[in-house]
Amino acid sequence: MFKFLFDRDTWQEVYDSFSKNKLRSILTMVGVWWGILLLIGLLGSARGLENSFNRLFGSFATNSVFVWGENTSKPFKGFQEGKQVRLSLSDAKKVEENVEGIEFVVPRSVNQALVVRKFLSGNFGIYGDYPLLDQVQKKKLVHGRFINQNDIDDNKKVAVISDEIYKQLFEKDENPIGEYIQINSINFKVIGMFENGNVNMGPSADIHIPFTTFQQIYNQGDQIGWMMITGKPEYDIKQIENDAKLLLKNLNSIHPKDKRAFGSFNLGKEFAKVTGFLIGMQFLTWFVGIATLIAGVFAIGNILLITVKERTKEIGVRRALGATPFEIKRQIVVEAVFLTLVAGLFGIISGGWILIGLDAAFGQGDDAAIVNASVSIAVVFIALIILVILGTLIGLIPAFKATSIKPIEALREE
Repeated sequence: MFKFLFDRDTWQEVYDSFSKNKLRSILTMVGVWWGILLLIGLLGSARGLENSFNRLFGSFATNSVFVWGENTSKPFKGFQEGKQVRLSLSDAKKVEENVEGIEFVVPRSVNQALVVRKFLSGNFGIYGDYPLLDQVQKKKLVHGRFINQNDIDDNKKVAVISDEIYKQLFEKDENPIGEYIQINSINFKVIGMFENGNVNMGPSADIHIPFTTFQQIYNQGDQIGWMMITGKPEYDIKQIENDAKLLLKNLNSIHPKDKRAFGSFNLGKEFAKVTGFLIGMQFLTWFVGIATLIAGVFAIGNILLITVKERTKEIGVRRALGATPFEIKRQIVVEAVFLTLVAGLFGIISGGWILIGLDAAFGQGDDAAIVNASVSIAVVFIALIILVILGTLIGLIPAFKATSIKPIEALREE
């Protein structure tokens, strides 16, 4: 069935057809080339933005919400407006036990402190944390370990520092593990160092110490700074946020309609917005790319109609010599698909070079805007299949036009 594709005469005819007017053939192919270049370039850029976003939030459990206490805006149960709301460990436990869909609740606290090592010092953020934090906000440890349960149980004076702290308090290539730093004139042993390359909610996450140790040295008692609530994947984090706030209002004698008593940041909701934007961008890219491809392929169809008109006498001779209508149609379709595929392949190669250029210009470093801008092999194959289908369909128009010419009329054509 496909033996004609390996026939030298088939490809000689294709060559002769397009070599008669090379400039016209090249300009015809530009539309398809541009369409596939747009498709590859825009899809690769969208993937690069998605990779950058995932790297930015990759360490977080994205189905999360952060809740902290502020000031009331309504009087309730004998309390005046403006009461300061302070969350507690018992609040966190009640939320975890009573709100449906919660996977983790992580109490956290933070304070600023003077940190000293030998003759070097600086003011940094000190976080009181549980080991669970490393599950919901994964730390990229460079040396040592994160806080464990023994550190919590024994109120150990140990610290996990960021690479930025290391640069300011330690000599280059010095091993920080086992060394001591002073936090508010209290010695803490460094047990780990992490790369501070993720997104931080609140002050810069510089130093982590056991939560119980933090509560002790800052005399916090049962109070916490805020809680990080992570929902199970199948639950709506917005609903979990509303349920948690309502429960906290009941626990702290706050008016149910008071919207200012608790502050929050819903990471899941914001993540969903960006994800929706990226999906929309990919849809728009496919739409624009395929629409441009169709326009380019129609241009090829129009040019082939002109070519058929110019080759009327030639077609008549072939028909008179015994060529069947099917053979004439087949040849025209082959020419259409060939033009479309060649233009498409050049578009894929050009799009690939554009993505390489984007990666070189914007994809380097930790703060890269576009990370690994690329398209999968599957996308390339889909694009090629679309090109073959469109080329075949558009080639049928001039093909039927060619076979509608009667041999005797074609031979009279001057």
